[in-house]
Amino acid sequence: MHEEVIVSGFGGQGALFAGQLMTYAGMSEGREVSWIPSYGPEMRGGTAHCTVIISDEPIGSPIIHNPTSCMVLNPASMDKYDPLVRAGGVLVVNTSLVRTKSTRTDITVVEVPANDLANEIGSVKIANIVLLGALLAINPIVSLESVKQALDEHIPEHRRHIIEPNKQALERGAAVALGAPVAS
Repeated sequence: MHEEVIVSGFGGQGALFAGQLMTYAGMSEGREVSWIPSYGPEMRGGTAHCTVIISDEPIGSPIIHNPTSCMVLNPASMDKYDPLVRAGGVLVVNTSLVRTKSTRTDITVVEVPANDLANEIGSVKIANIVLLGALLAINPIVSLESVKQALDEHIPEHRRHIIEPNKQALERGAAVALGAPVAS
């Protein structure tokens, strides 16, 4: 297994956090991992992204040109990354903000109203984790349980209150991606 993932959105949408959780989960599963965040001017409202590689083999380069999977949280990210997803890959789209549809027929496109679902749980700030749950339901790069474990192990004490809503968001995203009925 060798998965290359890009998570992209506006600065402040949690793209880097979602990628970091996936990386921690990969580490706990004993895999080789790479996580590279993009900081700089993107932090204040521009497009921020991170690249994540999770593999059963050593990782030769942390650079990703054509990801196997991509999560896009905003329209600018959709425009940039939709054409770059590798044929046979997965594109998870936040349809609460992204109105354009992918026209590609060589990838799996998963449309999730992540902001809407996150608001139902209690905070738009967990839309990133809704999308992460959707991605992992379609492409189980790491298990949902490993991501939950990463939340338990890596969230600092003063932020422990966000763990349960994030776990709910993960499950909600997975259920929506798999087409399961979701209670509001």
